[in-house]
Amino acid sequence: MAIMDNLDRKIIGELRQNARANFGDIGLSVGLSASAVKRRVDKLVSKNLIQGFTAIIDPTVEGLSVESYVELFCEGTVSPSELRQMVLDIPEIISAGTVSGAADAIIHLRAQDIGALEKALETIRSAPNIRSTKSSIVLSNLINRG
Repeated sequence: MAIMDNLDRKIIGELRQNARANFGDIGLSVGLSASAVKRRVDKLVSKNLIQGFTAIIDPTVEGLSVESYVELFCEGTVSPSELRQMVLDIPEIISAGTVSGAADAIIHLRAQDIGALEKALETIRSAPNIRSTKSSIVLSNLINRG
């Protein structure tokens, strides 16, 4: 049995566009009643297919105007859980993941200014088993689909 059908996907698409949309408006868009949309959304939430609803804030409003991606290169073999522990407490890191290719991981940072970014990079570079990093500062965002 399929986890989601096309109606569920349409509802999720509507919620991605506007998480505050009411069930009636979503229903009009996908061809269901408001109560049917609510039942489907409740089911998707209960099955953890929808994991939350959120407000997306412009990072520059919070003073985080410098954005960077940093590749991490490790000494020896470092497990994903060890890498996670090494960078978990650095608040400038907004996401991180292991990757294929030459780098072991890539992290996405947001900082107040270049000085704050440099300090975060120094913290990362001083972590055990980090051999080197390669940083790229974002000049402009072309597409951001969240």
